[in-house]
Amino acid sequence: MTIKLVVGECTLNIVSAYAPYAGLDEDVKRRFWEGLDEIVRQVPPTERLFIGGDFNSHVGSTAGGYGEVHGGLGFGEKNRGCTSMLDFDKAFGLVIANSSFPKREEHLVTFQNAVAATQIDYLLLRRSDRGLCKDCKVIPGEILMTQYKLLVMDVAIMLKRRKRSDRG
Repeated sequence: MTIKLVVGECTLNIVSAYAPYAGLDEDVKRRFWEGLDEIVRQVPPTERLFIGGDFNSHVGSTAGGYGEVHGGLGFGEKNRGCTSMLDFDKAFGLVIANSSFPKREEHLVTFQNAVAATQIDYLLLRRSDRGLCKDCKVIPGEILMTQYKLLVMDVAIMLKRRKRSDRG
């Protein structure tokens, strides 16, 4: 799902994504990435792009060759599925906001059950807009569903003030 917001002279494109889980067929996963590719290509470079979602990937706590995408401050170990996400982010000049700020574990874990605590939900934005993101973290007390935690990003969008003569 994509939402387009116009705030002042700034256009924000907000994309919500839900990637197939690890056990599904590779063709299903390929179609997901192709669909997201198509959506991202439709957003002009002059507009802001924010992608949030459950990517069912573990990008780990270190950048490991993806320093332009991964801030080196994630959680846990990488899994096989992370390569698709990291390569996608790299191809489109995106950064993972929730790997860019030093946080305690409780502010990184997006999914937790009795067996595991993981980071599978991510907020992405264009590398050129990295400076707009002031913070990104999990709110530990807020539970969206039984096992998922709320992930938020603080964004500073600068609005141009209209001249007095432009106001009606």
